[in-house]
Amino acid sequence: MSEKRTFSISELSQEFDVTTRSIRFYEDQGLLKPTRRGQTRIFSTKDRVRLKLILRGKRMGFSLAETKELFDLWDETLTGNEKQLLKMLEILEARREQLEQQKNDIAQAEMEMDTAEARCREALADLQKKKEKQGIASPDTEEAVASR
Repeated sequence: MSEKRTFSISELSQEFDVTTRSIRFYEDQGLLKPTRRGQTRIFSTKDRVRLKLILRGKRMGFSLAETKELFDLWDETLTGNEKQLLKMLEILEARREQLEQQKNDIAQAEMEMDTAEARCREALADLQKKKEKQGIASPDTEEAVASR
């Protein structure tokens, strides 16, 4: 198989399970640079790899601007450079800090929910005990009595 394989927009769309509109958007943002044959976009192997990296970056929380910056740094040389690697490490560190904060926020929210749930259950139990002492049946108690 030749290294110079090309892809249509629909082939990439199917392969990566993204819409053709998304691919055109990435092109508009300067992330993909297909050649044209009339109105038809012809994507190279490089474009295919870039689309894969764009989608991986999205899953990792990278903005399209960050992805473009990394691509631009790579394009400055044939094989990338120290500047690109340092930028990638900087983005990864920032994203990891964001994820850690989100994990902490989620843990805090869960603790608050647990506390609220415990208070509600305790208040409900107290209310039901008071009703029982007063001889007032709760709707659940009425159903239980009616089904006997």
